[in-house]
Amino acid sequence: MSVDISLNELTTAEKLELMERLWVDLSRQPQDVPSPAWHGVVLDERREAVRQGRTTFVAWEEARQRLLDRHG
Repeated sequence: MSVDISLNELTTAEKLELMERLWVDLSRQPQDVPSPAWHGVVLDERREAVRQGRTTFVAWEEARQRLLDRHG
């Protein structure tokens, strides 16, 4: 199946919404979406940053809203 979407005509907020909807669909069967090896490296680096107290966290809804506010 081929879907033709004119991305140039979408706003940033619409593009983010499209990505979110695609991810929700893809995540229904995570075994079909393999993670590349570099993901493990990044996760290890982030765990180390947390262990050393060099990072902070924000709730997903707050992070999402920040993105929408910045690019909406």
